Amino acid sequence: MLWGVGGGMRIVLTWLRLEARRRWVSLVVLALLVAVSTATVLTAAAGARRGDTALDRLEAQTLPATVAVLANQPGFNWNKIKALPEVAAMTRFPVTFSSVVDGCPGASTDFPMMDASYGTTIERPVIIAGRRADPSRADEVVVTPQFLATCHHRLGDTLTLDLATPKQIDQGYDGSDGAPAGPRVRARIVGVGNDTWDTVTGTGPGLYGAVISTPGLYAHYPANMIGTSAGSSQLYINALIRLKGGDAAVPAFRADLARVTGQSNIDVPTIQGFWVGPIRRITQYETACLLAFGLAALVAALFLVGQAVARYTSATMADLTVLQSVGMTSRQVVAAAAAGPLLAAAAGATLGVAGAIVASRWMPIGAASYVEPHPGINVDGQILGAGWVLATALVTAAAAAAAALALAARRRQATPRRSGVAAAAAAAGLPVPLVVGSRFALEPGRGRAAVPVRPALVGAIVGVLGVLAAFTFSAGVSDASVNPARFGQTWQLDTYVGEGGQDFSPDTGQVLRAVAADPAVTGVDDALVVGAQSGQVSVESFTYDAVSGKQVPAVLTGGRMPASASEIVLGPTTAKAMHVGIGGTVRLTGGPVLRTFTVTGTGFVPQGPHNTYDDGAWLTPAGFARLFHGAQPAFKFHFATVSLRPGADVAAAARRLTATAARFKGGRNIGFEVSTPPGEIAAIKEVAVLPLALAAFLALLAVAAIGYALSLAVRRRRHELAVLRALGLTRRQTRLVVVTQATVLAVIGLAFGIPLGVAAGRTLWRAAAGMAPLAYHTPATLWALVLIAPVALVVANLLAGWPGQRAARLRTAEILRTE
Repeated sequence: MLWGVGGGMRIVLTWLRLEARRRWVSLVVLALLVAVSTATVLTAAAGARRGDTALDRLEAQTLPATVAVLANQPGFNWNKIKALPEVAAMTRFPVTFSSVVDGCPGASTDFPMMDASYGTTIERPVIIAGRRADPSRADEVVVTPQFLATCHHRLGDTLTLDLATPKQIDQGYDGSDGAPAGPRVRARIVGVGNDTWDTVTGTGPGLYGAVISTPGLYAHYPANMIGTSAGSSQLYINALIRLKGGDAAVPAFRADLARVTGQSNIDVPTIQGFWVGPIRRITQYETACLLAFGLAALVAALFLVGQAVARYTSATMADLTVLQSVGMTSRQVVAAAAAGPLLAAAAGATLGVAGAIVASRWMPIGAASYVEPHPGINVDGQILGAGWVLATALVTAAAAAAAALALAARRRQATPRRSGVAAAAAAAGLPVPLVVGSRFALEPGRGRAAVPVRPALVGAIVGVLGVLAAFTFSAGVSDASVNPARFGQTWQLDTYVGEGGQDFSPDTGQVLRAVAADPAVTGVDDALVVGAQSGQVSVESFTYDAVSGKQVPAVLTGGRMPASASEIVLGPTTAKAMHVGIGGTVRLTGGPVLRTFTVTGTGFVPQGPHNTYDDGAWLTPAGFARLFHGAQPAFKFHFATVSLRPGADVAAAARRLTATAARFKGGRNIGFEVSTPPGEIAAIKEVAVLPLALAAFLALLAVAAIGYALSLAVRRRRHELAVLRALGLTRRQTRLVVVTQATVLAVIGLAFGIPLGVAAGRTLWRAAAGMAPLAYHTPATLWALVLIAPVALVVANLLAGWPGQRAARLRTAEILRTE
């Protein structure tokens, strides 16, 4: 009855105790491999999920605004807007740059809110540490986590807000002509937290975070925000509005807004579309990178852990087959062989889950970390629980399968598969070490001489493929991170020449023609800007108007630029939101009449106060006049972009063109500035390390697969090597057998991996370019292509060093006598 059900369980447990004493080192190593693999994969998976949901979780708690109403009109009547049936809450803000943080001027303090609803019924911050600020006090603020990190402050510190004087505000102060000269307000940091508006406008890659002031700051210092009563009539006041029906209520709200104001060209961008959308695309890109990293880690783990399991099972089966000869059933043999790996996997998975929980402190990464409402340790029970079960089950199943296959191999004597390459090498009369090395690399053998040929080949191919794909993808990231033209920015200077229907100079046309005549200037675009409405989407519309025949190049993702008054080019995000493609038509209104336009292309536009580079439209001057005929004011913004010849001194050109403008009447109000690169460049740089980490993991996969195959071949085919040694094979030739095996594996990996890797890298980068979005350019990986073959061959031959030395030192007589 020893081998009955109860007895079988007892013998399995007895065997496990014996194994734990005899092979505890192997089991500990297996447990550590499982722990590291589980921690890496689960950290990436849980971090990706956390980053992907960060914005949604933030918005679920902050009562975020639905739309911004950018009237940009002095004396606008906001009471009519607040009374509309769709409005749940509203807070107004002056369009002013009236304050800076002393010691950290890059921190966002713009647009102080005016109404007590801010922070309570709309844009209520999630407090990470401390408390909410008292809305009636001017000397309390809440800051975002990024502000603490970049400006080196702590909760409870006191900071100083430098305000502008009323005179500066009346003169249109924007911070470009000196520091604010008004009162210095001492404010204490009473809380650290995020709300949707301040987080997405003031926080992100390359920024300094935000200081969230209270409505009390405006209440105590109104003249320092909007100027004197005379000057304030020229100041714009806009508003954030939370709608009762959320985004679904936007069309009805836009219609009611046009009805009560009598204007159809008021910009009503949604918070999701204009402000949250770019951050969401970045976090989705980061999520995809983390998931790819986790997938690569999983593949590497399957090989590394799988080989360790196979090796352990192979060793223990030699003893278990003896017990089978005295009555142990095949099922009990498999159970006993899997018992040790099961125990090691459970322990390793537990350590791995604990490691993933600790590592969650640094998750999510990149832009998602700035909007995470609850940073720090996070336990994702679903992913961690599923990961623990899956890791334990996979290791146990692998051990059981290896044991079952070993038993099946003993019962059959199948003809071993022969390699055509090895046969061709023999037929060609190549030296014996080359023929034998080819056989070791490509023929699996059978029984105790079996070698995992397929895993080694797959590992070599996947390793080369993955490394080259990662470097190809990384080349695309590197190119985009230093090239603003990939985001449509083909100019180096820009300037505002008018606002609200009024140019700063009556001679604006002459100013721009004089700028175009500068020998360093290759293009000037004279751009008028007004927001058009489709009923669903606000479309910031730009004129594409060359000055003196010198045009700034436009970057298109498809189609062509408009050539007539009835044609339009849409930004890719705008086209997606309007569900229209090239050749389709859109209906827009910017004045009394609804106009129809044919979409001739999609492309990037200048990034402005009310749009991103991928959101808006290009029109011909005639098309602009047609769309906005009868609209007041005639334009919202009037600006120019200037492209320079390669090699030109950009800063010197800015000073020279500013001096050129100053020679004209009113031209002193026109200043040319170096264009700021799109913020997405900084976001891409933050995750540039992930492709390289992927390359390292997949290189580890290839090294482990080839190294294990070489070592196992020497051990399991030592009888064959001993026979060859007895027939005259020298030690040097024996080492050459292993070197040939390694070289063949590397060559096959290169032959398949190089073309597949380049294709995979380009495909992945094209997909990433569409997510960003940015203009796709084929990534150049010249150095990777040049170096990967010699590096792979050198590494393979280095891996052959130790197994080759072992093969050369085999005791030929002893092996032949015992086997």
